[in-house]
Amino acid sequence: MRNMQKGFTLIELMIVVAIIGILAAVAIPAYQDYTVRAKVTEGLSLAAAAKTGVSEYWASQGRLPSTNASVGLPVAASINGNSVRSVSVGASGVITITLAATGLPTTVAGDTITLTPNNTDAGRIGWLCRPGGASAIDAKYLPAQCRPS
Repeated sequence: MRNMQKGFTLIELMIVVAIIGILAAVAIPAYQDYTVRAKVTEGLSLAAAAKTGVSEYWASQGRLPSTNASVGLPVAASINGNSVRSVSVGASGVITITLAATGLPTTVAGDTITLTPNNTDAGRIGWLCRPGGASAIDAKYLPAQCRPS
């Protein structure tokens, strides 16, 4: 009787390693973009209180606020997180989210995102989310509601 060997050949193992390498080459950059986008999205969570404050101020005063204090928020620098340096309310109720200068890739570090109130004539406030000022933040790092359509 002959004894049959069981197991994989060297070629079969090399093919499996090559396939895993190709999958990793595709998955790692996608995952890195995802983690940056998650860090940028933290700013929208921190801005939720400011959005509520601006909406309440507009409903009670009939105009848009211009400072954090006018909507009952602390100073901008104290509204921060792991990836967000500050959240501020500015002229015409525009909320500016400033990303941290460290802990993020240089393509987004220190950039800003603005939430601008609009549609106030319809009796409600809608929010327009865009990269702020001269920010060069890449659209792929913006949260879904801030990406241009």
